[in-house]
Amino acid sequence: MKKSFVPLAVVTALLFVIAPILIARAPYESEMLLIQKIFYFHVPSWVAMYCGLLVCAVGSIWYLFKGNRVADRYAESAAELVLLFGLNGLVSGPLWARKAWGVWWQWDAKLTSALLLWLIFVAYLLVRKYGGPGSEKLAAAVGIFGAAVSPFVYVSVNIWRTIHPKTSVVPDIVKNPAKGFAAPLLVSMLAFVLLFVLLLMVRVYLAAHQDALDELYLAHED
Repeated sequence: MKKSFVPLAVVTALLFVIAPILIARAPYESEMLLIQKIFYFHVPSWVAMYCGLLVCAVGSIWYLFKGNRVADRYAESAAELVLLFGLNGLVSGPLWARKAWGVWWQWDAKLTSALLLWLIFVAYLLVRKYGGPGSEKLAAAVGIFGAAVSPFVYVSVNIWRTIHPKTSVVPDIVKNPAKGFAAPLLVSMLAFVLLFVLLLMVRVYLAAHQDALDELYLAHED
């Protein structure tokens, strides 16, 4: 961890320096003007959250079938980061919505399902903390369930009528770099993903030391 952490941290820091510069130089969107620039933080937050969903799902499945404690550490750590980045998305979204839609919140399919997905991972951590013996396996099942429904949250804007923009927005931006929106978005997304990786490394490292400390405590009690 120590060998890869420092270079990765340096690259991530540079990206977080470069990203605001690119965002400041990016053109204004014709209708929302300056407020649209929240987009460059809102979308990357959800991308990082979905990275957490993937890690949590894989770790949970591996733990359920193999009983691997390392996999469980990754699953738990990723679930905490799902809450972190998901909260950033849930906060930045209404800030943008207030200007774009005239209201802070709409109970449409996309927004409601995203909130429910976030609450599933609140439940994941509550189960782990207060579920008693065997709570790790029950929480793993909750994590797998949350990851399984997440694709439906993503495509909900394409299935139901919703005021939220469709999933085609980001691909269209990336396909048209000449408009000036693609570079800041991609750099921001990469910065958030690398930040997720860094935080995951730190959290797993702390979890491993906590497990070692618990084992020493139990050995001392015996």
